[in-house]
Amino acid sequence: MKRSYTYSFILILALAITCPAQDNANYDESKVPDYTLPKILVNTKGKKISTKEQWEKLRRPEILDMFADQMYGKIPENDVKVSFKVIKQDDKALGGKAVKKEVLATFTGNGKKAEMNILIYLPHSVSGPAPLFLGLNFFGNHTLQPDPDITLNPNWMRNSKDFGITENKATEATRGIRNSRWPVEEIIQRGYGVATIYYGDIDPDFDDGFQNGIHPLFYKKGQTKPTEAEWGAIGAWAWGLSRALDYFETDSQVDHTKVAVLGHSRLGKASLWAGAADERFALVISNDSGCGGAALSRRAFGETVQRINTSFPYWFNDNFTQYNGKEASLPFDQHMLIALMAPRPVYVASAQDDQWADPKGEYLSTYLAGEVYKLYNLPTLTSGEMPPVDQPLKEGTLGYHMRTGKHDITLYDWTQYMDFADKYFK
Repeated sequence: MKRSYTYSFILILALAITCPAQDNANYDESKVPDYTLPKILVNTKGKKISTKEQWEKLRRPEILDMFADQMYGKIPENDVKVSFKVIKQDDKALGGKAVKKEVLATFTGNGKKAEMNILIYLPHSVSGPAPLFLGLNFFGNHTLQPDPDITLNPNWMRNSKDFGITENKATEATRGIRNSRWPVEEIIQRGYGVATIYYGDIDPDFDDGFQNGIHPLFYKKGQTKPTEAEWGAIGAWAWGLSRALDYFETDSQVDHTKVAVLGHSRLGKASLWAGAADERFALVISNDSGCGGAALSRRAFGETVQRINTSFPYWFNDNFTQYNGKEASLPFDQHMLIALMAPRPVYVASAQDDQWADPKGEYLSTYLAGEVYKLYNLPTLTSGEMPPVDQPLKEGTLGYHMRTGKHDITLYDWTQYMDFADKYFK
């Protein structure tokens, strides 16, 4: 594949200075290895896929199974029971503009229990069930709003000097600290609901040998960790998103047929895998998901397979480690993950200063996934060249933008996502 998009030396130097832990990464387009991508529309038996029926029956199941077996991990078979209970409800939240609910999901298996708290805001302005954005958060549901009524999350929390989190526990001072990433009032004003879950409710984001979170609920007799092919943390987080969707199917105030799953960074990886594995999600959004998310692995630009498996050995399954430094031997690449969403709409976003996540690799994945969307006669991205910064492409079924700024999710990003959702949900 021809490489044509080169970033300035100044930007590369700035990244090296501000991100010393990442200074061995490649940010030079001229050093991206030559690569050949696996063909989306040729199955493992060499048969060319030329219709949407062939895609759905022959090729899509192959690709989905490859990602499960070799990367995100398979969900073990076990009789884990799931129950839901509304534990809090305020019909006059946000100054009377919304209904606020907390729903406790309880998972039981192997004599063990895990709980997941879903925080939901639904607009009063919508007559009937509301379309909704669902995503995981990094520091607890209570960080969305400075509301003392939202349950303060009791689980393990990553320490943060900026947020005053020590001893891995949330404090009252952390209420509302993430409201810039979750513009709840703007989302409600646009006629959408928003729901979120602290990802640590499902699986804590540290290498604990899979002894906490939901994994032990699925172990067979004598098992103490997932097998090489079974899921890691990202697979578990995606599973939790699907369980929230199970609840929405029972809530008459939520339009469960119009749920957009969304995630930022590592949680963007989880949203993509959730959208691929669970076709009930009507729209899938990736924000700065990078390696293991929307970015092409074979480019080895910014974060690489080896780096991510070394830094976070519990995110993916153990089978994925065989591709450390050997991206060319992967039987798939991330454009095929995005293609698994077809014919559902997908929006991928990057940030100009977030070269660690490889914006060009994220764009190319989105563009190349269009091969499958064309089988459904759906409009896709029309050029292999990236769009200018801050000029979103959201006319087709595949949307993309690269925003000015750093690794973050901002109101600008949310505005594009809501504009994109308007085409399909309203």
